[in-house]
Amino acid sequence: MSKKKALGRGLSALLSDTPETVHFDESPEPTGASGGMNEILLSEIETNPFQPRQHFDQEALKELSDSIKVHGIIQPITVRKLAKSQYQLISGERRFQAAKLAGLKSIPAYVRSANDQQMLEMALIENIQRENLNPIEVSLSYQRLISECNLKQEELGERVGKNRSTVTNYLRLLKLPPDIQIALRDNKLSMGHARAIINVENPDVQLYIFKKTLSEDLSVRKVEELARQLISDKQRPETKESAPASREINQLQGKLSSHFGTKVSVRSDGQKGDIRIPFLSLQDLNRILDILKL
Repeated sequence: MSKKKALGRGLSALLSDTPETVHFDESPEPTGASGGMNEILLSEIETNPFQPRQHFDQEALKELSDSIKVHGIIQPITVRKLAKSQYQLISGERRFQAAKLAGLKSIPAYVRSANDQQMLEMALIENIQRENLNPIEVSLSYQRLISECNLKQEELGERVGKNRSTVTNYLRLLKLPPDIQIALRDNKLSMGHARAIINVENPDVQLYIFKKTLSEDLSVRKVEELARQLISDKQRPETKESAPASREINQLQGKLSSHFGTKVSVRSDGQKGDIRIPFLSLQDLNRILDILKL
């Protein structure tokens, strides 16, 4: 059978509800509805190694399982055939897991023809289009489409229906420190907060803003203001007598910043210098004065 290459085809062709059916001469097709949909034993299906979603909400999975017990599987999953009585998921892992949880023995499925690269692309795009991935899962999916499916950012944008700037913003998230990425993954930090933080290049400053954001429950606007302030501080010209910060000065800045809960700058020419403690509002100033016991 001649197979059309999935790469380069439109999204509708990749994710169509009427996919091309695979015919295997060496074994009979599973019994089931016509038009490419078959009823396949759950025990014959293995999970998708290319699945971009890493975390499944167990409560939501239980709710889906309860719904399946009442209404059955409304939308079939999509699989590819590996061998006789052996299939691999392309998309629909939540439905697959919920069906097992509901005690089903079989599940309706479309059988598609796909090699590993095509399967990866279909799985990634199908999940992205559902818009239920967290920002880091979306970012990792975009990165995999670029690196493993050899897509350029423009091509990727066309496939997922996003402009290039949106794709770029997601990819930039992967440059953030691990602690911030974990917070994004766990929905403890919003995409808006992360976009403001990433405008600051220094990872230590990024972590400082991140911790301050969580501890003070800062809005996206406040984080943007803080980021601009810190960028402005960095760009302010040094006085002639200022010397490059030593390791000791950097350590001192870190301790003072942690103590006061704001980015403290220490400047010294080796003999004299100054300590600068910025504040964002009168309330913030009073907080710092309380720490100084003034």
